[in-house]
Amino acid sequence: MILNRRRKSSFFNGANRDQDRKRKRTVISGIILLCFSALYFLLVFFPKYVSPPLSPPEFTSPAPEEAQFYVIEGNVKDRSSLFKSLLEKKVPLRWIDLIISKLKPHVDFRKIKGGTYQFITDVKGELVKFIYEAGPTEVFKVEKDQKGYRVQKIEVPLDTYLVKGAGEIKSSLFEAMDALGEGDQLTLAFAEMLAWEIDFYKDVRPGDRFKVAVEKVYKGDQFIQYGPIHAVEYQRGEKTIRGIAYRDDFYTEEGISLKKAFLKSPLRFNRISSRFSRARKHPILGGVRPHYGVDYAAPIGTAIWAVADGEVTSCGWNGGFGRQVILRHRNGYVTCYGHLSRFGPGIRKGKKVTQKQVIGYVGSTGISTGPHLDYRLAKDGRFRNPLKETFQGGNPIRKEEMATFEERRDQMMAWLRGEDPCKKKIEDRVEGKE
Repeated sequence: MILNRRRKSSFFNGANRDQDRKRKRTVISGIILLCFSALYFLLVFFPKYVSPPLSPPEFTSPAPEEAQFYVIEGNVKDRSSLFKSLLEKKVPLRWIDLIISKLKPHVDFRKIKGGTYQFITDVKGELVKFIYEAGPTEVFKVEKDQKGYRVQKIEVPLDTYLVKGAGEIKSSLFEAMDALGEGDQLTLAFAEMLAWEIDFYKDVRPGDRFKVAVEKVYKGDQFIQYGPIHAVEYQRGEKTIRGIAYRDDFYTEEGISLKKAFLKSPLRFNRISSRFSRARKHPILGGVRPHYGVDYAAPIGTAIWAVADGEVTSCGWNGGFGRQVILRHRNGYVTCYGHLSRFGPGIRKGKKVTQKQVIGYVGSTGISTGPHLDYRLAKDGRFRNPLKETFQGGNPIRKEEMATFEERRDQMMAWLRGEDPCKKKIEDRVEGKE
């Protein structure tokens, strides 16, 4: 009997403990639910007390010393415009219109592609300053002053260095310049300077060597552009051609101008034509036909130069030559340019032309196996081989200037041949002053 009572007592005590645990869990759950409800209430109805104010969308965080300003930074993507870029950044239309109208007299938006900018406003959203970098030296600022908004070109400090380079031809002048880290602009300028001495379509061979001294403009460590060429040297076998810049012209070491009455080639040299010419293996294109002329393989549209000053005696269709231009020059010379795709601007019979003027463009008209120029040279009615013809030399430097020229020549040649630094600073300047 006593045992049964004890068992009943234990049973009731255990049941009471379970009920106590349930009550505690219920109370704790209620407290947790109450806390979450209070937190939710604060977040929804009083957010400023639990989180810091957010910056406007699209704006970068202002620096501590410029905490009163907001900044939008962006760049103009390829095939886009400054207007579209600002619109994508959610810049108000009234500010976009103002910025474009202020910049328009100073920036040709049809030519300039890309660029970066900073759009800076005060806390009220009013434009304080807009900076647009259209290019390394084309930096403009639209800023508010007492009279309203005005635009100013920002001064950009630039450094100019005289740089020398030397290379060897393995396949083409372009590839040799590429190996030096130089751009096509320098290659073309180098070729044009020697256009009276070297036919860069026919004369260039692997193993030829060259040197050049040229000005290069930098913005800090960033290369901006090439300046004038000061001296060049081209060596092919035992023959060496040198040119020294002096008073807007180039002269040999003896003081004779490199410019002659006739160019060595009737085609304006370019990278595409260089590749095209090397790739073609046709037995006619690129081959020499003695006493009659030379065929220059080149892409359709390649510009054709007048090799010398002269007059157009014929301009039109000429049977198998297709579209052809014929020029008459001094001393009984005549040059013929056949298979043209079209004629140069203003070229017609009786027109006076100057050396290096574009008289037409390479084509494949008439009886032609492919795009090329049929170039012929005649003197006193007889055809001559243009590649072997020698022409009168350029004008010499005046005697009273010879000593000054020789001093400059010796300095440039010594530097090109010596072990002195390949880059030396020659001047500082500021781009953007108005």
